[in-house]
Formats: sequence, structure tokens, C-alpha cells
Amino acid sequence: MMLLRSIALVFGLLCGVASSQLPEFVQQYRQRLGGALDELTAMVAQFQSEARAAGLDSAGAIAQLEANRDQLVRDRGRSMAQTIARRDRLADQQQRMQNAGQFARLLVFAQSYDSGLANRAWGDFEPAVPTTPEGFATAGAGALFGYGFLRILGAPFRRRRREPATT
Repeated sequence: MMLLRSIALVFGLLCGVASSQLPEFVQQYRQRLGGALDELTAMVAQFQSEARAAGLDSAGAIAQLEANRDQLVRDRGRSMAQTIARRDRLADQQQRMQNAGQFARLLVFAQSYDSGLANRAWGDFEPAVPTTPEGFATAGAGALFGYGFLRILGAPFRRRRREPATT
């Protein structure tokens, strides 16, 4: 009985430590998001400048590229359309994260993260000691979840106390 309680406590603490890293991961993701958005914005601005020089807007330039007989040129048109769409998605996500409070940023991330950015952020992720309210809160929630989860799993295996026989 005491062993199961100790295991549940240790598991709860480990879950707390792990979940406390979520705000730090989202912060590192946000930094990557900003860098990616800066680069995509520069690429789109260059394309728009080239389109204007040819007397077209972005949509017209993409349509002209996609209608070209050369496969490479058509692929470039599709690629540029995807680049513009991704830039718009990332800009929207960045705006929503900037407008969100500390805890709401976690929800914004969960709802609309970019898998490529998230994978690269995870590859470079360095854990940090949580010093923000959201770090402490996620640590506490993770610890309670982990402890409670193992306590529930262990419930069928607990010994029941015997009532003393009454005479």
C-alpha cells in the first residue's frame, strides 16, 4: 500500500516536471515562428515586387505562372501560392498568440501549430526551469494528473481494511 502510494507520488512529480516544460517549448516555438514569418514575409515581398514590375498583382502573377506550358514554371507558381498561404497562416497564429494571455497561448499552440516548425523546435528544445505562473500551473496540473492517474490504476489492487470482528 505504501509502495503504491510512493510510486504514484514519484510518477506525479515526474509528470509535473514534464508538463512544466510545455510553456518553455511553446516559447521556443514562438521564437521559431517569428523567424519563419520574417523569412516568408521577405520572400513574398520579393515576389510581389517582381509581379508589380511585370504589371501584375500576386494572384495574377501566380495564375500566369500556373498557366505556363513549362512544368518548372507551373511548379514555381504552385510553390509561391503555398508560400503565401503559409505566411498568412503563420501571421494569423502569431497575432493570436500575441493577443492571448499566458495560459491561452498554450491553447492557441495546440489548435494551430505548424508541424514543421514544431518538429524543428522540438529538435532544438532545451528544458528550462519554470519561473512563470503558467509554468508553475502546468507543473502542478501535471503532478496532480500523474498522481491521480496511478492512484486510480492501482485502486483494484489495494487491500481493503478489515473491520474488527464484533462479538
